[in-house]
Amino acid sequence: GAIPILLIPYFLLFSKFWSLAVLSLAWLAYDWNTHSQVHTGGRRSAWVRNWTLWNYFRNYFPVKLVKTHDLSPKHNYIIANHPHGVLSFGVFINFATEATGIARIFPSITPFVGTLEGIFWIPIVREYVMSMGVCPVSRSALKYLLTQKGSGNAVVIVVGGAAEALLCQPGASTLLLKQRKGFVKLALKTGAYLVPSYSFGENEVFNQETFPEGTWLRLLQKAFQDTFKKILGLNFCTFHGRGLTHGSWGFLPFNRPITTVVGEPLPIPRIKRPNQKTVDKYHALYISALRKLFDQHKVEYGLPETQELTII
Repeated sequence: GAIPILLIPYFLLFSKFWSLAVLSLAWLAYDWNTHSQVHTGGRRSAWVRNWTLWNYFRNYFPVKLVKTHDLSPKHNYIIANHPHGVLSFGVFINFATEATGIARIFPSITPFVGTLEGIFWIPIVREYVMSMGVCPVSRSALKYLLTQKGSGNAVVIVVGGAAEALLCQPGASTLLLKQRKGFVKLALKTGAYLVPSYSFGENEVFNQETFPEGTWLRLLQKAFQDTFKKILGLNFCTFHGRGLTHGSWGFLPFNRPITTVVGEPLPIPRIKRPNQKTVDKYHALYISALRKLFDQHKVEYGLPETQELTII
C-alpha cells in the first residue's frame, strides 16, 4: 500500500510519468463506489485468488487452515477470527486466497474478508484487494452479503480490529472482545450462523515494542499512535521481525507457523430488532464456544497446557 501512496505524488510532481499518475487518480475517482456496490460482486477473480505467489507466502510461515466441522451451503455465516496480530496473515492467506484450499475444505462456501474501507482509497492496491473477495467491513455491505446473495456466503471479520493489534505479543492470548458485540447483533439481524476461529501463531510473527512509561521514546510512541488514530482511525504498532538473513533485525515477519482453526457453527435465530438482553446472551454463548475451541487445540499448536485465553 505504501508504494502507490509514495510513487503517485512523486510521478505527479517530479517525473515525466505524471500522466500515469493522472490516469490512476482519474480511474480512482471514476471507480470510487465499486467496492461498496456489493451487489456487483466487486471484481472478484478466481485467477488472482489462485496466484502462485500466495503459495510461496503460505509456505514461508507456513500457514494452515484446519476444519473441525462442516459448513452447510444452506446457511450463511459470520466467521469471527482472533487474534488480530499485527497484520492478520492467517486471515489473509486462508480466506482471501486459495493457497490453503478453502474451496476444497469448505465446498460451496464463498468467503468474503471484511477490512477497513480506507484500503479501497489506495490506487492499484484496491484493484487486487477487490479481486480477492475483500469487502468493506461496513454494516450495509455485510448485511447485503448475508441476506441478498442467497446462501453459502461466509463473511470473515477480525473482531478485535486494529485496536487489538496493540495487545499482540509473542506468547500472549489476549483478545479485545468483551464489549465487541456488533458482529453478534449483525448475526441476529441476518440469521447468519456464528463461527469461532482462532489463528494460533498469529501473535508470534512479530515482536512489538512498548517503551517504558516516562521515557522520551514512550512519549514519541504515544504521539504517533494518537496521530494515526485521529487521522486514519488506525492504531500504530511499533514492531519488528527479522531481516533478510537468519538472526538479523528487520521488518520481515518471523517464519513461524500460523494455524487457523475454524470451529463449530453456532445457530443464531433471525430477529429483526434484537434487544440488548438477547445480544448479550448470544455474545456469551459465542465466547464460551471460542474458549472451548482454544482449549481443545492450544497444546497441539504450540501453547502450554496452562495458557488461558484472556478476554478484555
